[in-house]
Amino acid sequence: MTAYILTIAFSALLCAASFIIIPLPLGIPIAFQDMIALLNGILLGPIYGGLSVLIFLIIGAIGFPVFTGKGGIQIILNGPTGGILIGYLLAAFFCGLLIKIFINKKTKNNFYQYLIFSFVTAIGFFIIFFLGIFGFMHNTGADFIKSVYSVLIPFIPGTIIKGILIVLLSKRFYNIIKNYLY
Repeated sequence: MTAYILTIAFSALLCAASFIIIPLPLGIPIAFQDMIALLNGILLGPIYGGLSVLIFLIIGAIGFPVFTGKGGIQIILNGPTGGILIGYLLAAFFCGLLIKIFINKKTKNNFYQYLIFSFVTAIGFFIIFFLGIFGFMHNTGADFIKSVYSVLIPFIPGTIIKGILIVLLSKRFYNIIKNYLY
């Protein structure tokens, strides 16, 4: 029961993060949803973390404005951020899976935990940006170079800062939340 409550709460947090945006002229704003999506996977695991992002995507697909202030299935299917949104789901799942594989009850070494959280966060951002670039290419007709300059390059500094925050928050809350899930 607690796992479902946490899943819904983390999904709500992901929805709320859609209203914290910094608009950019290229059409893709700086948002904190990628950070929350990765935290969902890391803290809740592959099933509940992925489910929390899936709930968020369903809420947005039916029309609620949770995709950085927009809503509707067309944002996922035809919008410039469609690949990024799908990336949230896959990244949450794979981040949760990697954490489940690499961190267990015997993992007490702080340096090792920071290293694993950093590695998993980097993999999560890679998944989001990889799918984001190809989704942008598909939905806008842009070439690869323009897509990289639109989807990746402007976001590198913010992604590094968000990555550091993810690692620190994961280290702080992982064991606490894990006790409620397992």
